[in-house]
Amino acid sequence: MDNHQEISSAFNEVAQKYDVQRKKLIPCFDDFYGTATALASSNKKSPSILDLGAGTGLMSSFLLKKYPNASVTLIDLSEKMLDVAKTRLQSYPNVSYLIADYTNYIAKEQYDIIVSALSIHHLTDPQKLELYENTYNNLKDTGIFINADQVLGETAYLDSLYKSDWKNKVESSDLCDEEIESAYKRTKLDKMSNLEEQLKGLKNLGFSDVDCIYKYYNFVVLYGRKSYI
Repeated sequence: MDNHQEISSAFNEVAQKYDVQRKKLIPCFDDFYGTATALASSNKKSPSILDLGAGTGLMSSFLLKKYPNASVTLIDLSEKMLDVAKTRLQSYPNVSYLIADYTNYIAKEQYDIIVSALSIHHLTDPQKLELYENTYNNLKDTGIFINADQVLGETAYLDSLYKSDWKNKVESSDLCDEEIESAYKRTKLDKMSNLEEQLKGLKNLGFSDVDCIYKYYNFVVLYGRKSYI
């Protein structure tokens, strides 16, 4: 089973319970998603938005509350996760779903905003760079990219500190042992990368105003904008 199949299988298994658990698995949940949503700014009432690794549509739901008439495309490997998203977003008129590997996704039309939440850290470093390049090309001029994700610590000590803090908070939650073990099992699929290298990669690909806007241990919200050429 390749990595994409493993990811799809792992998240298909937890699709129905995923969002209930997510608040307990992300200690900084409100600030993390709140920052990403606030950064998704547009002067259009109906911006076009692409959600990479959209899962159950949680990130899209925050964006649609902000822009109810937005045209949103959710792409994910897990069919069952997208089934949850379809139920969650059924009241919104301009939402489409694509079951596919978003790493090499080339859009027919460009987007105003491209977002991703807790997905890109499953990709290898070369896959991340390929995705970031495609994301740049899939954006309209002045379009923005927001990646709310997890990163490695800059040193082995910091990375150990990040992981220990997360484990302590998860194990202090009211998640049952089975849920905690399932979360730990999913971390084996992670391929987290260094923060500075990702920021550098975005800049080298042509993104401007690149920054890490929010950081809580290894939870980060990255931002970049496509300037006029």
